[in-house]
Amino acid sequence: MIGIIYFIVVILANTLGAVSGMGGGVLIKPIFDFIGVDSVLAISFYSSVAVFTMSLVSTMRQLKQNILLDGKKITGLSMGALIGGILGNQTLFSLIWQLPNEKDVQLIQIGLTILSLFFALVYSNEQHQRFSFTYLGMYIICGIVLGFLASLLGIGGGPINVSLLMLLFSMSIKQATVYSIATIFFSQSAKLLTMGLTTGFGSYDLTRLWFIVPAAIIGGILGAKLSKILPSERVSQIFKLMILLVILINLYNGM
Repeated sequence: MIGIIYFIVVILANTLGAVSGMGGGVLIKPIFDFIGVDSVLAISFYSSVAVFTMSLVSTMRQLKQNILLDGKKITGLSMGALIGGILGNQTLFSLIWQLPNEKDVQLIQIGLTILSLFFALVYSNEQHQRFSFTYLGMYIICGIVLGFLASLLGIGGGPINVSLLMLLFSMSIKQATVYSIATIFFSQSAKLLTMGLTTGFGSYDLTRLWFIVPAAIIGGILGAKLSKILPSERVSQIFKLMILLVILINLYNGM
């Protein structure tokens, strides 16, 4: 029964996450927290697998549709996301080991997620002042920040990805979603690789993946198709609605 619920949640979350560029984890993590069946680490792992799968499928479909990525931008963001993903995962494990109650870690994640969501809501406005950084170092720094938050918060993707890319590099929202999904792929690659080489996956119920992985693939395909046909205005609306929905879910979980 839990597997079927996870299957439905992942399809819906990854479809919306692929369209908005936020990644499905921003919905998967708080909804799985609300369901309350698995531990913080297990939910973080399932969310990462779902979003990694979605980002892989979505990026491959975007490339097949001849959506070109700027070499310097994607190289810098990817390098940064790999570093940030490793650092974020190590920080999450440190918090879990140091804090006596797992709920304290969950509250830290909820608080940081809500703060980043408010940031995303403010800076997703197309009329907001933008910068136009073009040097590689800034792409790497941006990737580190996004990868770190994605892994630490256990949400796979990141609510601030699109907004930060728009703010720092003057991207349109549709451009930012493409680079955001690619960044998510590398941050979650780093996180899953780090987990595999350190703690391994034996402590998790891997039968959940029979439901999560197919759902993530379906969500990635649907999201990539919708991203291609929807206008920027509609993508922006979906992005903002997702932010508001996730803020409400996290506030409820926090209380």
